[in-house]
Parts: sequence; structure tokens; C-alpha cells
Amino acid sequence: MIEIKDVTKKYGAKTAVDQVSFTAAPGRVTGFLGPNGAGKSSTLRILLGLDQATSGTALIDGQPYPSLTQPMRTVGAILDGASAVPERRGVDHLRWLAQSNRIGSQRIGEVLETVGLADAAKVRVRKYSLGMKQRLGLAAALLGEPRILVLDEPVNGLDPEGIRTIRGFLRRYAEQGNTVLLSSHLMGETAETVDDIVIIDKGRIIATGELGEITDGHASLEEAFFSLTSSQPGQSW
Repeated sequence: MIEIKDVTKKYGAKTAVDQVSFTAAPGRVTGFLGPNGAGKSSTLRILLGLDQATSGTALIDGQPYPSLTQPMRTVGAILDGASAVPERRGVDHLRWLAQSNRIGSQRIGEVLETVGLADAAKVRVRKYSLGMKQRLGLAAALLGEPRILVLDEPVNGLDPEGIRTIRGFLRRYAEQGNTVLLSSHLMGETAETVDDIVIIDKGRIIATGELGEITDGHASLEEAFFSLTSSQPGQSW
């Protein structure tokens, strides 16, 4: 379970996140959606202990992330912009993470197979495409067999087949009783994956609920978003 309550983050006079509250429940894929710059990444960085909230709380299974004794066994994460050392081979990146978290080496091969990178395991990360780097990030998130996944823009750079693969995997992962929090600005694509929706715009939550509740009366999730904000169809996200 992920619980975010009244989280505010200020950078000087600028408020990046303003009184954000929502939950992501086990057995569900929760979409955390909004345009670029809406406050999604700032919220996730606070959840994962990388930034400190000005006020409010962000908890994972009732604890702040820094209090988790074995964080990779509790929550696996992909943050947009985070990547492995370019000169390191993919398998070595995962080996380093596994050793640092006391995860058995046999798990490395398992996650490489899961994300479709087994044949590229010994290729240096600098030679990976953007989609391959996304797959490596997902492999790292899965290393500890966590019951919670926090994924920031996980399908960036993936081809249609890769997107379908990730979509199917996340659905199965949630159906096993795990919690998946999926952040994205790609509302149409994300609507194919999620059970619950949290929409953020300009640092504030503007809608939460099951997918059907949010889209009721609208032709699409994008149309629902535009009806809730001053944004106009065709604006750059």
C-alpha cells in the first residue's frame, strides 16, 4: 500500500506539489497522470526518499522509504532520467545492485529474461537504445521481487510490441496482489493498463477514482482531463 497525504513541496517561492493526497492499493494498477511539469516526478521523489517534503507524509506499507530495512525487497522503482553507468554492462549493473542488497545472483538471469534483455546482458549500457535502457530499469526494479512497483514513464522509448509486453506484465503483477503505481503523461496508452486514476495538474490533484468513474460521459481519458482543466486538446504535454 502506498499512502500519500497532504504532501507539499516548495522550492523557494515556487510550489511544485500542493497538498497532494492519494493511495495506491494492492491488487490494482494506479495511474498517476498529468502533463509534463505537473508534479508527478516531484511527488515520486518524495515517496522514494530522494527529496524531502515541505509538509505532509508519503508512506510505503506504513513507513517512510528511508525506514525500510530492505528497500529493494519492498519496492522496486524506475524514475525518469535515472540510468546505469554507460560503460557498465547490463548484467554487471544488475549484479552490483543485487550484491548491494544481498539478493541472490540467480535472480539476475530471471529478471533479464522477464524484460527480454537476456541476449543483451553483456552489452555495455552506452550501446543500449532508449527502450533497452527502460527494460534494464524495469529489471533492476524487479530484482528484489518487491510487492510494490513505482514506475515513472516506464514505456518511454518502447516500440508498440514492448509497450504491449510491459502492459501485460503489469496487469499480471497486480493480479498477484501487488501494488503498481504508474506515472505517465501518455493518458491514452496508460488507460489500457490501469484500474484507478489519479490526475494531477499544476501541482494539485484534480481527480481520483476508478478508470470508469473518471471517463464516464467522455469519449476518452484525454477528453476527461481536458474537461477538468483549462488545457486544450493539442497542447504539448
